[in-house]
Amino acid sequence: MFLVGLTGGIASGKSTVSSMLRELGCPIIDADVVARKVVEPHTPAYSRIVYHFGPEVLLENGQIDRQKLGQIIFAHEEKRRLLNSITHPEIHKAMLKEIIFCFLRGYRYVVLDVPLLFETRRLTKFLNHTVVVYCDPATQLQRLMQRDDLTQEQAEQRVAAQMPLNEKRGLANHVIENSGSREDTQRQVLRLHTKLEDSMDFLLVRVIVVAATAGLGGIMLYAAKLLLS
Repeated sequence: MFLVGLTGGIASGKSTVSSMLRELGCPIIDADVVARKVVEPHTPAYSRIVYHFGPEVLLENGQIDRQKLGQIIFAHEEKRRLLNSITHPEIHKAMLKEIIFCFLRGYRYVVLDVPLLFETRRLTKFLNHTVVVYCDPATQLQRLMQRDDLTQEQAEQRVAAQMPLNEKRGLANHVIENSGSREDTQRQVLRLHTKLEDSMDFLLVRVIVVAATAGLGGIMLYAAKLLLS
């Protein structure tokens, strides 16, 4: 099994592409879903967030108020870096567990849906392919304003807080152009899926794992013989 990183920008359509890949049978590990789990009450990340940001970022039921926390971190870069330093290690550990599970089930590849893939750079060295979902800046801004009911100023602030899509596009192996129709995006996703399914990358990974396992087994057998001799 090999790993494919999927990313994009806010309101670029990454979630749409992720859903299309899931419909094609691809296992998706969504960092946003994992991120919500690792900040549930009584988790280490939850306790650190409350300590650093205060109880005002909590809802009445004790859950993190993601909207209020989002307003804070989008307005203050140092707060955003602090939050990332708290949550990202926990997210990566949880994602690793899911990757191992997918490997044991025999999938050819698994998609890691990670919004800040290129910003953190912590996962890129483990990826065989990277995919960016791109749309032009005007479309991105319009979609964001409609989706989140934001003013133009608020939307521009949120877009500016992220790495520009043009920069991400230059770092990726594959680009899904999502400025047009859903049908056009779907055709691109299908072509990408076919290319990844036909890739032999998974064979190399399995050979390495088998060789490593066999090597470890040989060392353990040799050690056992020494102990019994």
